[in-house]
Amino acid sequence: MTEQNQQISQDESHIIIERRTKLQSLRDNGIAFPNDFIRTHLAGDLHAEHGEKLAEDLEPQGVRVAVAGRMMLKRVMGKASFATLQDSSSRIQLFISKEAIGEEIYDAFKKWDMGDIVAAEGVLFKTKTGELSVKVDQLRLLTKSLRPLPEKFHGLSDQETKYRQRYVDLIMNDDTRKTFITRSKIVAAIRHFMLGHDFLEVETPMLHPIPGGAAAKPFKTHHNALDMQMFLRIAPELFLKRLIVGGFERVFEINRNFRNEGLSVRHNPEFTMMEFYAAYTDYKWLMDFTENCIRAAAIAAQGTATVIYQGREVDLAKPFARLTIVGAIQKHAPQYSTVQLEDAEFLRSALKKFGVDALPHLGLGALQLALFEETAEAQLWEPTYIIDYPVEVSPLARASDTQPGLTERFELFMTGREIANGFSELNDPEVQADRFRQQVEAKEAGDDEAMYYDADYIRALEYGMPPTGGCGIGIDRLVMLLTDSPSIRDVILFPQMRPEA
Repeated sequence: MTEQNQQISQDESHIIIERRTKLQSLRDNGIAFPNDFIRTHLAGDLHAEHGEKLAEDLEPQGVRVAVAGRMMLKRVMGKASFATLQDSSSRIQLFISKEAIGEEIYDAFKKWDMGDIVAAEGVLFKTKTGELSVKVDQLRLLTKSLRPLPEKFHGLSDQETKYRQRYVDLIMNDDTRKTFITRSKIVAAIRHFMLGHDFLEVETPMLHPIPGGAAAKPFKTHHNALDMQMFLRIAPELFLKRLIVGGFERVFEINRNFRNEGLSVRHNPEFTMMEFYAAYTDYKWLMDFTENCIRAAAIAAQGTATVIYQGREVDLAKPFARLTIVGAIQKHAPQYSTVQLEDAEFLRSALKKFGVDALPHLGLGALQLALFEETAEAQLWEPTYIIDYPVEVSPLARASDTQPGLTERFELFMTGREIANGFSELNDPEVQADRFRQQVEAKEAGDDEAMYYDADYIRALEYGMPPTGGCGIGIDRLVMLLTDSPSIRDVILFPQMRPEA
């Protein structure tokens, strides 16, 4: 710990001791944490309704309010003082005079601290500077804050502390609050869009006996009563498609997935996805639908489909581009010829230059995909569908009828990262069973992200699943884009962190 941090820690400890003494005094004199105050107004609503009124028009109305919130500012000036309360909507100023509330309460107020939660009742008025305020005639301390808020002018600036102590971050930073309010609007807009297109919202298990629905390493756990190993879900896909078999022809779910992978600016071990499935559709329909869904979410959150991300424009209004894996490589890494991209040994040697040691069982398609990820993916700034993925990396997708070795699958990229993944679903139970067996072989060959064999899912397909399209949209990454957030941790309220020292 640096000398400066030691001093901050010592100062904070001294403040906490002082505040605990004040709390003990409150306990000695009555109820320290009262719970009988009823708030009647939010600061934001008061500003919206009365903020533009002139003082001479407002004061005769005698608008009486009861407000409450955290005390963020305080100016004591003899027999009259000002304080600013912050609630979930905004801030509002209090005018507090000894004459109006009495000497005992006024003297107590002077000892209250920044961060205390305070209730006030009184009448609205405008100050000489035109600020909407409450002329207080009743004032109460509801909650004593024992820890000091970050210093006024610097706020909470340490990024790791912001993630660990999100509660303090939300108190101090308007931008953080706005980000998560926007996130809520985005999720609500997506839900509204799905419901408006006749999708049924459902919930499927998060504890799975067999992990499936994606190529990823799962978290393992143990169910004591059943004495069995279980897995946190990596995707809801196989359960949602069981519902398609059951006759729910359009379903979607917005919920958490868990993947036992590394941390980065775009990866968190638990993250939110919206997955949806629609019978009698294919991947071309899905691309149009996904595009419209994302565009609707952007407009709901920002009021426009043209957004600025990290200083660069992203145009969600125009039709999204579509490229094959090879086409994307040739566009963004034109040094590779068509002949080279069809040569598996060349691709292996090219990947080694990027530090990628391809597993021996990988075929041409998987090697092309790996080179795409190294050379082209980060260049896809404008919304772009990469289409027609190889069968070997798409074990749940329907194979193309016209292009051998490829599937009817896409991934949507923008700002250099994947946002969505979708495909025409494989509904042939015998082919799906063979694909599962190939995944088991890959796992035995050392691929710890390969899928397991799911016998019950095969049984469900044997009852018959109609032609279906399905897609998953990464909510966290979409929120990053629409809130101009550089890290996934900025858009997850409580991101995963290492234990504190």
